[in-house]
Amino acid sequence: MSNSVDNAVQLADLSATTLLRFATAGSVDDGKSTLVGRLLHDSKSVLTDQLEAVEAASLKRGQEAPDLALLTDGLRAEREQGITIDVAYRYFATPRRRFILADTPGHVQYTRNMVTGASTADLAVVLVDARNGVIEQTRRHAAVAALLRVPHVVLAVNKMDLVAYEEKVFAKIAEEFTAYASELGVPEITAIPISALAGDNVVEPSANMDWYGGPTVLEHLETVPVSHDLTSCHARLPVQYVIRPQTAELPDYRGYAGQIAAGTFRVGEPVTVLPSGRTSRIVGIDLLGESVDIAWTPQSVTLLLEDDIDISRGDLIVPSGDAPATTQDVEATVCHVADQPLTVGQRVLLKHTTRTVKAIVKEIPSRLTLDDLSQHPEPGQLVANDIGQVLVRTAEPLALDSYADSRRTGSFLLIDPADGTTLAAGMAGESFATHKVLNTVADEAGWDF
Repeated sequence: MSNSVDNAVQLADLSATTLLRFATAGSVDDGKSTLVGRLLHDSKSVLTDQLEAVEAASLKRGQEAPDLALLTDGLRAEREQGITIDVAYRYFATPRRRFILADTPGHVQYTRNMVTGASTADLAVVLVDARNGVIEQTRRHAAVAALLRVPHVVLAVNKMDLVAYEEKVFAKIAEEFTAYASELGVPEITAIPISALAGDNVVEPSANMDWYGGPTVLEHLETVPVSHDLTSCHARLPVQYVIRPQTAELPDYRGYAGQIAAGTFRVGEPVTVLPSGRTSRIVGIDLLGESVDIAWTPQSVTLLLEDDIDISRGDLIVPSGDAPATTQDVEATVCHVADQPLTVGQRVLLKHTTRTVKAIVKEIPSRLTLDDLSQHPEPGQLVANDIGQVLVRTAEPLALDSYADSRRTGSFLLIDPADGTTLAAGMAGESFATHKVLNTVADEAGWDF
């Protein structure tokens, strides 16, 4: 009975804790799923029946100890091959914080899934095998984290038990990765030596690495500062639906519904509708069937305006004094995620918030070379997992923020109009927080792009 009461009290207290969204990334066999399984197991976040199922599956495969990676690798193909294919989301909590975890694949061909998992993450855990050090896929994941403006990156140097827990091995890897990620503009990097299989420095401090005095993985996840306060950002409401009941009770009701992407809206505030540029004033805000005077992100609301103007799905309602510029020429960095290449002259659809418009790829000025962070000029196309700069011309004006200012309204997707396949994930504006290190390679004629 006391356990039930304690659990109820703990669940009640969770409402006061903060939420951390984080993603794991790393190369094949670096131990991502094992780390996640160890984190869930040692933090007592695994139900008894889940653990029993893992133990039974492990015995069936001839393993004496439970394979904790099976807690996240749920697809049959993942279990048979011993790899992660799809993004596995897990939800767990400790008394100090709630977590949404995205365990992403390590294979190069599944880098697109890492983009999905990290796009909303506050923190990325990048795993490195202590025996292999920093490899190309490590650099790719660091680049993706930097592009997506993930504010915190943890370097988890795994399998320290296989290098005799040597401090110099950890120090060398930590120094190399930190230098590389810092050049990309990652604002905070924390390196932690671990053994996911043995549990060293995952939840409990390791007795085998007394030379390390930093936090465990869980301790860092529980204490890293995060802020979800988007109320002070540029206010943006992408219109999802126009509500017109036209009933006897509401004959003239016209509301513009959507989820507030950022910022705060107030009754009486002058607003501008983009891309048309028409202006009006908010005369009412409906939230969950009730009228309110103020609403903020991420609430889903219906705005009522003073003037009867033409507004439809895909329009963006913004404060008149803080409206982004509209453009038909979108300059951005994209991560190409499709199997077919993205080429100059290709016709695509561009989806930005609730708006989808026709577009054409006018230029691909450069492709990022991960080894030395140089830009290869005029590649002509981007293939799967390439990161490059593009210039896209849209058929209609778009109101994009810089991705550095807003991850929600500064991002977009390029889509194949023939079959709806997602081609690339785009980030408008400057690609990395630190741009000066991205040197451009001169071509054979000597031109410096």
